[in-house]
Amino acid sequence: MPTVLLVADDDWIRHDVEAALAEPTTRVHTVTDSRAVVTEAYEAGPDLYVVDMQVGSMGGMAVTRAIKDAVGQGILRAAPIVLLLDRSADVFLGRRAGADAWVQKPFSAQELRAARDTASAEVAG
Repeated sequence: MPTVLLVADDDWIRHDVEAALAEPTTRVHTVTDSRAVVTEAYEAGPDLYVVDMQVGSMGGMAVTRAIKDAVGQGILRAAPIVLLLDRSADVFLGRRAGADAWVQKPFSAQELRAARDTASAEVAG
């Protein structure tokens, strides 16, 4: 069963991501404490990360970098990362953080699924 690790602390984001990505064969695991991402990811073994730009004390860029660093150290296996941006100008930040794809909030289910597919293709490369 594929697992999505969602890093978000806003209820509307959690509901929208779950509605867009949850399927009978997919599990969405939510992390609200951005400092616990690496530990939670190690336990969940996600196939996809969805990270909100505004989450907890670290923020989406720092969370994305922490995931990438843990992958580089061999702690986590590589998986696509989709960053949920606050504004279109944040695309620069998404690239700089190393996200594989991004979508601007608010997003439709189709936009999020397209970003997931783009991110998956980037990682499969």
